[in-house]
Amino acid sequence: MTQTDPQQSQLDEEAEEAFGISQALFDGVLDAVETSDVATLHALLDPEHPADVAHLLEQLDVKDRRALMALWKGGMDGETLSELDEHLREEIIDGLAPEELAEAVRELDSDDVVDLVEYLDEDQQEAVLDALEPSDRVVVEQSLSYPEESAGRHMQVELVRAPAHWNVGEAIDYMRSDVVLPDQFYHIILVDPRLKAVGYVTLGRILSHPREMPLQDLMEDSFRTFHVAQDVEEVAQAINHYHMITAPVVDDDERVVGVITIDDAMAFLEEEAEEDILRLAGVGEGSLSDRVIETTKRRFPWLAVNLVTAIFASLVISMFEDVIAGLVALAVLMPIVASMGGNAGTQSLTVAVRALATRDLTGSNVWRVIRREVLVGLVNGVIFAVVMGIVGVLWFGNPMLGAVIGVAMVVNMVVAGLAGTGIPILLEKMGVDPALASGAFVTTVTDVVGFFAFLGLAALWLL
Repeated sequence: MTQTDPQQSQLDEEAEEAFGISQALFDGVLDAVETSDVATLHALLDPEHPADVAHLLEQLDVKDRRALMALWKGGMDGETLSELDEHLREEIIDGLAPEELAEAVRELDSDDVVDLVEYLDEDQQEAVLDALEPSDRVVVEQSLSYPEESAGRHMQVELVRAPAHWNVGEAIDYMRSDVVLPDQFYHIILVDPRLKAVGYVTLGRILSHPREMPLQDLMEDSFRTFHVAQDVEEVAQAINHYHMITAPVVDDDERVVGVITIDDAMAFLEEEAEEDILRLAGVGEGSLSDRVIETTKRRFPWLAVNLVTAIFASLVISMFEDVIAGLVALAVLMPIVASMGGNAGTQSLTVAVRALATRDLTGSNVWRVIRREVLVGLVNGVIFAVVMGIVGVLWFGNPMLGAVIGVAMVVNMVVAGLAGTGIPILLEKMGVDPALASGAFVTTVTDVVGFFAFLGLAALWLL
């Protein structure tokens, strides 16, 4: 029997628990819930990071989660609420007493409160807003008045401004005064007398220069502003593209009214990438905590669309009933042609949709990308055509059958590359989300073309 190295076991355990929650914590929480051990529950959950507590709540089933919340009074904070999946967040907020909700949201930044309430129903929104101080409520309501996916809706209004004519010493004295500062900030934004942003300076540069140094001499080259109505995803992409830490948001008069920080920007980009993946699979924006009926309703429409497209492909097959009846081997080989085309189309589609989302695919390179995908389909089609041609000869002893499936595969792989790239581009031009609708169209094209090419060539060459 091999003995386990104690040091290696400890390293493996630490590696397992370096991110997220451990199985031991999960089991301990479940035991505390089952035994109604309030003290142990607080001892286990209170020291944990809000993201880990949210993750644990999402892993529990409805019964255990409700039992936990009934015992864990006063433990829920605003950061944990903001980390929860939005569908689960509604359930948790419904179960909180008004005083608990007030305590939870009181210390959140304005952008986190907006993110917390924007998808809640009116009663839940009012409960959260009532828990805020009057001045904070005004700020949140102002943010909620902006369009849903705008920079104004998601900006953080807590920021640090300074007159552009100040020097380092004046900025430091200001920050050390009794002024209320954000819990976390990276830049001081320099403004003119009309509060128009003219630049920003990092805290690191301020602390590393003498007091007499003018702030304008320390401004960053990356400075640029974004309008409150601009799409927040575009702002996040700009932050990523220009390696920004803070993106000042301005109103119609170009006065700075808020900022979007790099942590929020990365969260937006991650959320958008996740949405694209889910939409490509036709499963919507659900989560593992959703109930069966909710998940069923979300997936049913696209399954219905796939059923219609499958019927359309079957109609193509029905046109060649006599051909299939004359050579049964065709029925055996048909799925191979359609499957290879479908997989090739999905590959091109995934690349195109992601490139559109990140703005890497533009009018200046669209034809080059389409040409590349078509040539990739052609090369792969020729390679697999040779393979399937040999398989057709060895399996059925019919060289012409091998030629038919080989040529059909080349045709379908080329069409798959063209459709997988061209359809999402066309849908975006039409104002339709390519991640949401492309999959069904690409699958239909590759199925129809694959069946038609294979059976049509068989009718011409074999019968």
